[in-house]
Amino acid sequence: MATLIPSFSSCSSRMTSGERRLAQRMEEKLDNDYLLWYDVPIGNKQLHPDFIVLHPNRGLFILEVKDWKLDTIQTVNPSTFTIITDNGIKEVKHPLQQARDYALAVNKLLEKDFTLVQQGDYQGKLIIPYGYGVVLTNINRKDFNNSELTAVFEEHLIICKDEILPSTDAGEIQQRLWDLSPYNFNKTLTNNQIDRIRWHIFPELRLTQLSLFDVETEETTQLQIPDILQIMDLQQEQLARSLGNGHRVIHGVAGSGKTMILGYRCQHLTQVNNKPILVLCFNVSLAAKLRQMIQEPNKISRVKVRHFHGWCMDLLKKYNIPKPDSTEYQGEAYIEELVNRVIFAVDAGKIPAGTYDAVMLDEGHDFKPEWLKLIAKMVNPETNSLLVLYDDAQNLYGEKRSKKFSFKSVGIQAQGRTTILKLNYRNTEQVLGVAYEFAKEVMTPTTGDDDQVVLVQPTSAGRQGTMPDLIKLPSFKHEVDYLAQRLQQLHDRGTPWNEIAIIYRSKFMGDRIYNDFRQMQIPVEWVNANNDSRNYNPVEQSIKLITMHSSKGLEFPIVCIPGIGYMPNENQVLAEEARLMYVAMTRAMEQLIITCHRSSEFTNRIESALSKVARC
Repeated sequence: MATLIPSFSSCSSRMTSGERRLAQRMEEKLDNDYLLWYDVPIGNKQLHPDFIVLHPNRGLFILEVKDWKLDTIQTVNPSTFTIITDNGIKEVKHPLQQARDYALAVNKLLEKDFTLVQQGDYQGKLIIPYGYGVVLTNINRKDFNNSELTAVFEEHLIICKDEILPSTDAGEIQQRLWDLSPYNFNKTLTNNQIDRIRWHIFPELRLTQLSLFDVETEETTQLQIPDILQIMDLQQEQLARSLGNGHRVIHGVAGSGKTMILGYRCQHLTQVNNKPILVLCFNVSLAAKLRQMIQEPNKISRVKVRHFHGWCMDLLKKYNIPKPDSTEYQGEAYIEELVNRVIFAVDAGKIPAGTYDAVMLDEGHDFKPEWLKLIAKMVNPETNSLLVLYDDAQNLYGEKRSKKFSFKSVGIQAQGRTTILKLNYRNTEQVLGVAYEFAKEVMTPTTGDDDQVVLVQPTSAGRQGTMPDLIKLPSFKHEVDYLAQRLQQLHDRGTPWNEIAIIYRSKFMGDRIYNDFRQMQIPVEWVNANNDSRNYNPVEQSIKLITMHSSKGLEFPIVCIPGIGYMPNENQVLAEEARLMYVAMTRAMEQLIITCHRSSEFTNRIESALSKVARC
């Protein structure tokens, strides 16, 4: 079975009847190594062919679909058709010429990539064939052959109604596609080459450090082509393109691309409407990252990115509702009262519900049930667009969900609209293996129906790297000195400062590291110090010093975790601290450095995990 992107259920409503029949035939009749895209724009010019078909051996095909009947067509010539429409007589471009123009545009994009072109006698030509054709979904082959259409169509570039019937043999449909190109180069595309093709023709899938919206300009001649990890994989692309209106829940392991899909969704929605979009998360530093990734580079004022409690404060201020008195409420009591005042105001109509055309919630596992219920009420009922990203393995703040918890109980209609992402792309196999082995006792996978919380076991995408380091030293001061020396060496060898993070558990660690690094003139940014989101600048050339809690949702090529000999202490719950450590470890994309100066439950666990992963 071929892969159709977007999924048939999500795009069939906007298809013509002929497009639906063709999509069904190709999806069910073609083998599973075929990739099909329906009405997906290509290149920066956003050209819209009806179907793109890619096969690793036979090449790439562009199909234009016409539901015309013979009596619909009044006149034809080599460049235009005159047809009868519901709105009267209309002159349209020759569909075969239209398909050819799309195919040439794709060819031009792909020929810029030296890994996708041939060498030798055919130097500069694509390594695979490409073709194009027209599907006449309401005209049989016999009627076509007896009509004047044969004067303006080459017979082998046409697929007719009786050639895409449910009873049509799968081999015949495949052969009709292959006939659209006379060439067969006897080459098979690798997965990496397929991803490079997708990177060129679908620029919105590209991932860059700063923005999900950056694309190359038309005038660009020297492309900086990324590796496989800088583009959505096929499951992520199909999911992102298939997200329609309605409530959606994505359960995904750490590093599976949940936030990336959220960014794509933002991009799509800003192109189709002009009303406010709300993006919420729990912690301040993740909100700063999302804002910098989604909002700031693209100047999209209608996308509001906020951490939850900051958003609650905004609502109280906007609608002139008194905020809690800090002398009466302090700490957690202040936060609880802050949220309660928003909930009461919404229920009383003092703060209007349904004010956002779309709401997207990252790290939804950190939200209490009453918070989720409040957020669901803020979605415009006409669009009903709510996306919740969830990973119960990273639940650090909210109450652990009871077995009776359901999304329906908080107003989230998730039945039939949930997806599970198991592949971890962020971490190397070594980092993920050690992190999971360390925390597996509190990471036991759970199952449930699509209205319940599930805990998903992560699977590595297979990227290889170095084993994490566990460095034992005489004292915490020696740990700090060791990290300073090692990180300076990494920087001297070319690692940018902002690709390094030090993730710590207790405030005294942050104090010591920050002060000592400053004295050594090593640039360090204390992220989220004093709970201020403004002090987090992902692009500033400085090491990011950040708490384990605030590291959620972030990622860095190099992560250092000092002082694990202090974990867990006698006042901490082991299972909760293990989850916290797992979150900190899985922030590392390439290299993980852990230091300690005394033995503890966690040092013993990490030693055991390192030993087991090294043997595998």
